[in-house]
Amino acid sequence: MSNRERKRDGIFVGTAIIFFALFLGRQTALIPSGAIYAEVGPTIVPWIVTGLLASLGLAIIVESYLGHWHVNKEHGVFDRVSLFWIGLGLGLNVALIGIAGFILSSATLFVCAARAFGSAHPLRDAGIGFAVALIAYVGFDRLLGYQIGDGLIENLI
Repeated sequence: MSNRERKRDGIFVGTAIIFFALFLGRQTALIPSGAIYAEVGPTIVPWIVTGLLASLGLAIIVESYLGHWHVNKEHGVFDRVSLFWIGLGLGLNVALIGIAGFILSSATLFVCAARAFGSAHPLRDAGIGFAVALIAYVGFDRLLGYQIGDGLIENLI
């Protein structure tokens, strides 16, 4: 790959990231922040991510312009089975969150994602996913007071 092609690729990638940051900034500006008492509103993290993405895009453009941008063209094989497991996990999460609740749907997503990454221990993965989802639920619902869903397990807590 010539130096000119590397520069072109880097500028393209950096510009694409900056456009994504601009889109994210536009969407973040649409988030209502009506909490008068809060110094940190619901838009602080999206604005931080927007700024970091824009900085990343700019850094990639500068690095490619200076000739330091290198693209590794080798990549792994496309694994359709792993893509299926990730898609199944996301689909089940969306389908189950209203019925079974946040904890069980998130644990299901965790099991499917672990399977996509090669795990052959679904019971262990279900236990880990359940524990992580339970901690997340308690953290959001009980500590922060932010409702993230009711379900079978959530009604027992």
